[in-house]
Amino acid sequence: MTTNIDLSVQVFGHTFRNPIIPAAGPNVGSGAMVRRAAEGAAGGLLAKTISRIAAPVPHPNMVRLGRDSLLNTELWSELSPERWFEHEYDLALGAAREYQLPLIASVGYTAEDLTALGPRLEQIGVDIIEFSIHYLDKQRLIDTAQALREAVSLPIVAKLSPHAGDLGEIAQVLDPYVDGFACINSFGPTLMIDIERVESPLGSQYGYGWLSGSAVKPLALRSVFEVARATHKPVIGVGGVTHGEDVIEFFMAGASLVGVCTAAILKGPAVYGKIAAEAAQWLEAHGYRSMDEVKGLYLEKYRHGQPVVTTVEQTAWVNESRCKACGTCEKVCQFNALHAPLKQIAHVDVEHCAACGLCVSVCPSNALEMHQREMAA
Repeated sequence: MTTNIDLSVQVFGHTFRNPIIPAAGPNVGSGAMVRRAAEGAAGGLLAKTISRIAAPVPHPNMVRLGRDSLLNTELWSELSPERWFEHEYDLALGAAREYQLPLIASVGYTAEDLTALGPRLEQIGVDIIEFSIHYLDKQRLIDTAQALREAVSLPIVAKLSPHAGDLGEIAQVLDPYVDGFACINSFGPTLMIDIERVESPLGSQYGYGWLSGSAVKPLALRSVFEVARATHKPVIGVGGVTHGEDVIEFFMAGASLVGVCTAAILKGPAVYGKIAAEAAQWLEAHGYRSMDEVKGLYLEKYRHGQPVVTTVEQTAWVNESRCKACGTCEKVCQFNALHAPLKQIAHVDVEHCAACGLCVSVCPSNALEMHQREMAA
C-alpha cells in the first residue's frame, strides 16, 4: 500500500485504519469470518446482523448477476443469538483487539429485538451498534431508534433501506436518537430466470431475490448524498464498492466510511485491503494526502443543486490526438451526429448533435468531450 497517504478515519469516537469495513452479510457470518476480514486488511470490523431468533434462510440463496453483482435471499444470521454470544462474538472481539480495529455489531429489527440484544452487545464489549430498519411508518422508526437509544450508551448507526422513501427525511426523523447512518440495504425484490430450466436459481417462494453489488452503486451514492445533505452525522456508504475509485466517489458524496459485502463474497476477504490500496493510489495520483481532503467535495458543490440546462448549448468534440478510430462513438450516437469510418478519426456533425453526452461516456480512449457549440465550431 502507498505509505505516504493517510487512509485512517476518525468516526464514532474510534480510529479506523482505513475507510473500508465489511457490510453485514455472509462475508461476516461467523466470528471466524470476521477474523478473515481483519486478516484481509479491513479498516474496521462488523459482524452479521442478529435477531432474537435464527433466520430461516431459503436454499439456495445466492446467485451471481453479471460480473460484480448478486441476487440473494439472505436474511439475518442463520445462527442463533446464543451461538453468537457464547462463541462467535468472542472470536470477533479477539480479532478486533488483536488487530486494533473497532467492532460494529449489527442487530435487527424491532424495538423488542433491540432492547433485548443491545444491552448484551454493550456488555460483551462491542464498540458500535448498527441496527437495520425496513419500516415505512414514521412512528415505528422513532420507537425503534428511541428504544435502542434508551437501552445502550454506545454509538448507534441506523442502516436505511432504499424502499423507505425520502432517506434525507428519514435521517432527520432519526437524527435525535442515533450517531450516524448507513445506506443502503440490498434492493428488491428482483427476479432471475434460468430460461433453459424455466426455474429460478434461488430457493425463495417465488424465486425472488435482493440485488447487491455494482448494479446498485448509483442508487447507494444518491442515498448517501441525500442523507449527508440532511444531517451532519457520519454516513457509511454501502452498495457496489468494488474498487478504490468507488471509495472516492462515496467520500465525495459525503460518506465517512464504506461497507463492502458483495465484492468480499465474490473475491474473498483480501479485497478489503486491495480496495484500500487502490484508494490510496488514486489519492496519491491526484495530489491528495488523506481521505479527509476528498470528503464531501461533491456534497458541497451540489448541496443546493445546479442550474438545469434544457436548451442544446453544447456539442461533442473530438480530441484528434487521442482518437483511436475505433468507431464506438458512431455506433451509440442516436442522432447521426458522429461519423467514424473504418480507421478514420471521428468527426462530429455539430448541427445534428443533441448534446446527450453518451458518446463521451463510452469512448475507450477519452477522446470525446462536451464543449460549447461556438467554441467547437
